[in-house]
Amino acid sequence: MEIDSEKNLLRKQASYISQDDKFVMKEVYQGQQYSQIYFARLHLMRTLLYSLLPNWKPHLPVCTILGLEEGKECTIVGTLYKHMKLKPSILDEYSKTRSAVPLVKPHNFVHADDYLVLEDESGRVKLAGTVLSPSVYVTGNIVGLHGKETGAGEFLVLDVLEAGLPPQIELPLKSREDKYVVFVSGLHVGSSSSNPLLFQLLVDHITGHLGDEKEQNLASQIVHVVIAGNSVELPRGLLNGQNLAPKDQSRLSSPIKELDIMLTQIAAGVPLDIMPGVDDPANASLPQQPLNRCLFPGSSVYNTFRSCTNPHSFDLDEMRFVGTSGQNIDDLDRYSEAKDRLEYLERTLRWRHLAPTAPNTLECYPFTDRDPFRMESCPYVYFVGNQDKYDSRLVKGSEGQMVRLICIPKFCETGVAVVLNMRTLECHTLSFGTQF
Repeated sequence: MEIDSEKNLLRKQASYISQDDKFVMKEVYQGQQYSQIYFARLHLMRTLLYSLLPNWKPHLPVCTILGLEEGKECTIVGTLYKHMKLKPSILDEYSKTRSAVPLVKPHNFVHADDYLVLEDESGRVKLAGTVLSPSVYVTGNIVGLHGKETGAGEFLVLDVLEAGLPPQIELPLKSREDKYVVFVSGLHVGSSSSNPLLFQLLVDHITGHLGDEKEQNLASQIVHVVIAGNSVELPRGLLNGQNLAPKDQSRLSSPIKELDIMLTQIAAGVPLDIMPGVDDPANASLPQQPLNRCLFPGSSVYNTFRSCTNPHSFDLDEMRFVGTSGQNIDDLDRYSEAKDRLEYLERTLRWRHLAPTAPNTLECYPFTDRDPFRMESCPYVYFVGNQDKYDSRLVKGSEGQMVRLICIPKFCETGVAVVLNMRTLECHTLSFGTQF
């Protein structure tokens, strides 16, 4: 019997540059308040919006809120504040716990009676009209408005100016080949819903130990893997500040050990980025700092293993990727409305801000002289992890920008990972199941 000589497949490579510097915490907390991050955001975004005004409404004067005159049309730039009837308040929660009426926690806090207020350093004014929908915007948005003050002391909005998609760095003209990036999130290793076999099938596919020659050829074109948060689930009852018995210490560390074994298999063959999520052993407030490398004694030996921040930004072959583990989009879904999750991603691009609801309803560090969540350049790929289902869309900007938006589903619930072709920006899913 003739035996064909085995064909050796070489994995393709891609140059990698981390852009996480602005998310790495260098400041020391000194009791500063959150107002300063709003001032920094307003100063930076107002400068940008002022530069757009001559092409938008060049004939109108620019006013501050204090300088508004009744009936006179003008443009103003400021920070939106949304007054929400259903927004949770600690005082309300305290009073309701002392009453017989049970406290109802709705998934979404938008109400028909919500209204918007615009603020700058000089004052604030309530906004009127139908142009600006309170259900779309959130507290923290910086916008330019065209309108006039009414006799009731409100500002009647006639038109709205958003920052729009940021400028995009052009890709080099060299011939590009098919290279793939795999995105996965919500592994929840250690939870009752996690199936270790599904994760092992994913690992075997990425490393080329699964499928026929065609599948292995595709696997050899995977140049990067991104794990977008919520990789482990620790037993919460043990984290009560008390000393742990040896068996409880083992229960606490076993999910991380199991994750490390899997990551070691990936890192042995493919560059790997792991981001912290809301359930991971990392700081809760954004930007979340990288998971400590001592948690991964096996995989951290490889130089292909990178523990990254959340949000996370990097360049692959000069193509910019930006993404989060999902907290920013989940919070927008609580305090505004959209037809799908991708619309929230598109809005944050147009607002040039990854986390507009921080620090109002989303925890973040009180920066004093900068706002690291502001988007200065437009990514080619914008991903968000830990969503209920997979979704993807290609968005095009007014200056030729192209952005692939990706919602990455929770792997432990769906068994779905997402694969992106860097040459075409096309997406498809990898679905794994153990039931036939």
